[in-house]
This record gives sequence, C-alpha cells and structure tokens, in this order.
Amino acid sequence: MTGKHAWDPDEVRTWIADDPDTSTADELATLLAAAQGGDDAARRDLVDRFAGLLQFGTAGLRGALGGGPNRMNRAVVIRAAAGLGAYLRQVVTDEAAPKVVVGYDARHRSADFAHDSAAVLTAAGVDVLLLPRALPTPVLAFAVRHLDADAGIMVTASHNPAADNGYKVYLGGRAVTGPGQGAQIVPPMDADIAAAIAAVPSVTAVPRADEGWTVVGEDVVDAYVAAVAALAPQDDEARARAAALRIVLTPMHGVGAATATRVLAQAGFTDVTVVPQQAEPDPDFPTVSFPNPEEPGALDLALALAREREADLVVALDPDADRCSVAVVDPHAGGWRQLHGDEVGALLGADAAAGAGEGTLACSIVSSRLLSRIAGAAGLGFVSTLTGFKWISRTDGLVFGYEEALGYCVAPALVRDKDGISASVRVATLAATLKAQQRGLVDELDAIARRHGLYLTGQVAARFDDPGKIAAVIDRLRAAAPTALAGSPVTTVTDLSTGVDGLLPTDGFRIFTAADDRVVVRPSGTEPKVKCYLEVVVPLAPDAPDEAVAAARATARARLDALAGDVRTALDLPEA
Repeated sequence: MTGKHAWDPDEVRTWIADDPDTSTADELATLLAAAQGGDDAARRDLVDRFAGLLQFGTAGLRGALGGGPNRMNRAVVIRAAAGLGAYLRQVVTDEAAPKVVVGYDARHRSADFAHDSAAVLTAAGVDVLLLPRALPTPVLAFAVRHLDADAGIMVTASHNPAADNGYKVYLGGRAVTGPGQGAQIVPPMDADIAAAIAAVPSVTAVPRADEGWTVVGEDVVDAYVAAVAALAPQDDEARARAAALRIVLTPMHGVGAATATRVLAQAGFTDVTVVPQQAEPDPDFPTVSFPNPEEPGALDLALALAREREADLVVALDPDADRCSVAVVDPHAGGWRQLHGDEVGALLGADAAAGAGEGTLACSIVSSRLLSRIAGAAGLGFVSTLTGFKWISRTDGLVFGYEEALGYCVAPALVRDKDGISASVRVATLAATLKAQQRGLVDELDAIARRHGLYLTGQVAARFDDPGKIAAVIDRLRAAAPTALAGSPVTTVTDLSTGVDGLLPTDGFRIFTAADDRVVVRPSGTEPKVKCYLEVVVPLAPDAPDEAVAAARATARARLDALAGDVRTALDLPEA
C-alpha cells in the first residue's frame, strides 16, 4: 500500500494467486471486482485487509477471520508456522529436531490452522505433536512442559468476538530455560520470530507435509486432569466438604466444560451443573454478545441457574478456559455478585501464601497492591510485572500470580500461564472449606481487609474508532497531569514509558494521591481502548466489627466513584 487510502489491484491479485484456500481467495476476488466497479465499501475493506501483514507480537497473532494479509487465514498461518520453524532451527542447535506441540479450540477454522501448522513444521524437520481434539489453552500450556516440547502453538482467540481467531506461541524445552520455560513469548523472541515470518517469500514456497506428525493420545489430557484435580486435598473430610458444595459452571460456548467438570469431579466436587444453553462448544457464541466473563450480562444465564439451584458458587470460564470468573451470594449486596478479579486474586493469593513457606507472589502493575501486603505478611517475596502472563509467569520462585482481568496461575509447576480450570479447583476448595465453617468468600474478603486494609479497585475505559485518539489521550496526560483526584492532591506522576521499578518501558502513566489512591492509565493491548485502573485504600483495625467493615466499604466505594469521575474528566474520555 502506498498510502492510507491507496490500494493496489496487482497486490491483491498476487495474494489471491498465492492463497491456498479457495474460500478466502474467492472472497478477495469478489471484493476486488466490487472495488474496481466503484464500490467504496469494498475499496475501504481492501485497504484494511492489505494494510500490512497481521502483526506477530508477544500475544502471537490475533485478528478477524478473512482473506488478505491483515486477517487470520490459512495463508497467514502457514507463513507464521514457517517463520516459527525457521526460528526454532536457529535456537535449538543440537542434533535432535525441535519438538512442537500444537493445540486448538473450537473456533471457526481453528482445526484447519492447527493442521496447517503441523504440516508446515513437519516438512521443516520439526517433531510435531498434535493434541487429539479441541481442548482448553491450559491443556496445551501443560503439554509443553509435560512433553518437554521446545515450543507450543495454541490456535485460539480466547475471549475475542466470534469473528476472530488467533495463534499463541509458547517456548520451552531447549528454546527457553529457567522460570520462563513453558511460558508465552516475550521480547526479543517475538521480534525474532516476526522477522523469520517476514522472510517467507510466499505461501507457495513453503513446503507442507501430508503426514508425519503425531496425534498424541488422551493420556496427555488424563495427566492434566489428574495433576489439576490433585490441587484439592483428597482426605475424606475434604472430599466430604467438596461434595457438599453446589456449583454452577458455564464454559461460555467454549471448550472448557468437559475438561473442567472432569477435573472438578475427580477433585471431589460432584454437585456441578453446567449451564445447558452454553455447555457445548459453539464458535458463534449465540447467547452472549461478547464471550468474555468480564462483560456485563455474560453471566446472566449462570446466575439465573444458580438462583434456581440454590447454588453456593458460580464459575465462568472464557471460551478457551484460561480465565475464570467467580460469583457468590453477597450478604452485603443482598444477592448474587460477580467478584472482581482483584478480589479473587486476593482470595487465591492469601490461600497460596498460607501454605507456601517460601517463594514469590506476583501480579501485574495494574492489579491491586493488596497482594504485596499479603506476601509481606507471610514472609514471601513479591514482584509487580508488566501486564500479561508472559511476564507474570516468568517470576523466579513463583508460587501464585494473577492479573485483574480474571487470569490466575495457581500451579506454576504445571501450567506456566493463567489457567481457569486449576483456579476453579482452588476457589471451589476454599469455598467448600468456608461453607463447612458457615462462612463464605465474602466473609473471607472481610477477614483479609481486617488484616491488611480494605482495597477496592475499579476501571474506567473508553473505546476509540481512531487509534490516533488513544495516543492523544496519553500525550495529554504527559503534557498536563491532574493536580488532584477524588479530593486528594496528586503526589506522584510516573511516565511508564521511561521504565520504572526495573520494568521494561511501556506506554502509560501511574498516578498516586496523598490519600494513597492509585490510577494507572494505559492503552489496551488487545482492543482500541484507553483503560484506567483505579484503586483506593481504607485502613481497618484488625478487630473491626462488621459494621466498621461495611462503613469502610461504603467509604471506599464513594471515593472510587469520585476517582472514576475525576479521571474521566481529566482525560476527557468518552463513555466506554
């Protein structure tokens, strides 16, 4: 492309001729004919599709399905697999061939992309192990370590809309050693793989084998199930507590139901009801507008079933089951409430710290500071990382890690990534223990607040059609930061692009006030949004009565609301 509004018919024709998939080739040919006939919408579509090769970064690939270099399709995936194969041949230098395990979910074209990857890598001399069927992302991440693979590929778009697909890359084995073994890629690995992809001259030039890869047996899934189920105590009393807990589970039309229910049953949780309308994998996600448990309304069916079943716990997995959302009856709220990711992070972090003895807790820079207090009180180390589990999971001595966007790593020795299924086992175990004491998760959150102070978090977000406006928001903050927020003077404004606390530079700002409120402002890494992560802290006495805890929560909520309003005004953000 020679300009923002330019498009080159010859470039489109060249791509069509090189496309191994007749469906996307025909789609592009139809668009080309329409654009040449004067159809402005078709022209704009082609400009976007040919704005460059879909960017390969630390999240791998992710984008809308369709023909063209700036879409997810077989041509783009074949190039990506060829580039990854070339990279592995560079970094795995001993005589044994690189070993790669490939997994996929139930989204549109996932199986096709996985098989194309297997064919390309096999032809490149790589030992390829293909998972036996559509499975959760944590099973693939587990398999990378379990099978001592040098790399893993997971074809998934996680919680993105139905029109999208993606391609996550993990490195392990001989390709990466140390605490990052089996984790998703970070710089400079992403840039090196991207360079190898860019060096692929054409899809036609990439050899593809018709056979030669190995479809692994169900024993890999069995090993994952057994290992994760063992995270729950197996003595008779613990199993009796587990059996008494009534759970409603939704996989949100993804691939998590079969594996999660099997794990929970093996762990002793036998009273599990799956939301029937969302139980089976369906790549169109018909009952939700956006298949993300964080989105308003995503848990409506699960909550309705929980009320009907008089359940104790709702667990919602995102479509590839690497994230986990939790809802419980909150006596303060007078009904069911979805817990915030920071609340679940505090519960799991305190639970992990109680049994750790040594090691480190970690969370992202936008997550609550409460985890650092929990770690310090337990005599454990604490690390704050950049956003993304590719960073959290690389923490040396990691015992538990999380990020507020519903991602939890409760068993880093098994899965060096977020895992919604193992998190659900640990949450359910904690809920069962508390139920036997006639307490609940909200009671435990109150107990944590008494020990460490009441931390309340929230978020302000704004979506922009023009990415340039996102940069303008950050530039506005750089030029003139607010001097007060929620009635408290701003004491510190840190430009994260300079690198802070030993972290790599990242776009965004961190703001503290005299009241110890905190705001982190950053562009989203996956959506055209500016996100502002808010946190307020209200001190509490260790022996504070229930009334004092309730009053502290009300105070924190009012201050968080004021903080949100002031941030939106200061940054001139539209409604999300």
